[in-house]
Amino acid sequence: MGERIWTAALVVIGDEILSGRTQDRNIAQLGTWLNAQGIRLAEVRVVPDVQEAIVEAVNALRARNDYCFTTGGIGPTHDDITVDAVAAALAVPVEVNAEARAALEAHYSARGLELTEARLRMARMPQGAELIRNRMSGAPGIRLGSLFVLAGVPHIAAGMLDALTGQLEGGLPLVSRTIGSWGPESEVAELLASTERAFDGVAIGSYPFFKEGRVGANFVVRATDAAVVDACVGALAEGLRAAGHAPVEGGI
Repeated sequence: MGERIWTAALVVIGDEILSGRTQDRNIAQLGTWLNAQGIRLAEVRVVPDVQEAIVEAVNALRARNDYCFTTGGIGPTHDDITVDAVAAALAVPVEVNAEARAALEAHYSARGLELTEARLRMARMPQGAELIRNRMSGAPGIRLGSLFVLAGVPHIAAGMLDALTGQLEGGLPLVSRTIGSWGPESEVAELLASTERAFDGVAIGSYPFFKEGRVGANFVVRATDAAVVDACVGALAEGLRAAGHAPVEGGI
C-alpha cells in the first residue's frame, strides 16, 4: 500500500475577489502552511457572497477531502454571511458563542471601545463550534470538526493558521527542488514524463517562461522523500545535458 495522502480544499468567499478589486493571497499561504502539516491543498473554489453558492461549495469540497477551509465573510457587516451559510451547510442553528463573546468583550474593553451590535455579530457561530484564536482583532475563527472558517484578511488568516499549527492529522510534508534550463519545454516533454515515471511518488511540474528574449522552463520536483527528490533531480539534470540543455540548479 502507498503512503496515505491527506488533502484539503479551500472555499474563497467574496464578491471583491471575483470582481478583481482584491487579489487573493490566502491560497498561497494556506497551501504552504498545509504542506508543513503534511496535507496537500487539492482544490480551491472562489464563490460570491451568496449563501446558496457557499453552501454548495462547502458541502461538495468537504465531502471529498479530509479538511475544508473557508476564507472571508466573517466580519461585522451585513454582507458577511459565511457563518449563516456554514450553519446551513451543516444543518445546525446559529447562536452567540459565549466564549467568543467574552473574547470580543476583552479585546474591545482593553482598547476603551464598546462591544456594539455590529461587533457582536462576530461572536455568532454555528452551534457546536470551537474557537480558533485570533490575536490580531479578537474576532475568532471557527472550527467544526474538519471544517475551518478563517478570516479573509491575509495577516489575520495567517494568525489563525498559526493557532492551528500541529493540531491537524497529516502525513509527511512534501519536499521540493527546482532545476531550470533554456529552451522550449516541448523539447524535453518526454524526458520529464519518463523521469517522473522512473521515481515512485515523484511529481514534476513544468513552468515555462520568456526572459531576455529567450524561452525556457523551470522544473519543480516534489515528493515526500528528500533522497528520492535528490535522485530524481540528478537524473533530470543528466537528461537535460544529454538533450543539449544545460541544467541550472535552483531554476532560472
